[in-house]
Amino acid sequence: MTQIEKAATMVNHGTLPYPQGTLVEDGVSGRTGELQGVIEERLKQTGRVISRTAYLRPQGGGIEWDTPLDHVRRAGTD
Repeated sequence: MTQIEKAATMVNHGTLPYPQGTLVEDGVSGRTGELQGVIEERLKQTGRVISRTAYLRPQGGGIEWDTPLDHVRRAGTD
């Protein structure tokens, strides 16, 4: 059996598309929550971003969930 070696990556906090606490909609689940943060995964060798993940929390508190950042938009916008 052959193994494919994954390129080395690193994670760091990414730039928020809206201020923290902004009410946003998760286009994957259809849920609405407050934006808490963004984590980016980058290739160590080149620094190229390979994924951005947004972390959302239900309004009023609760358990956070994550979703790809490109599926997040400000709530109430079409």
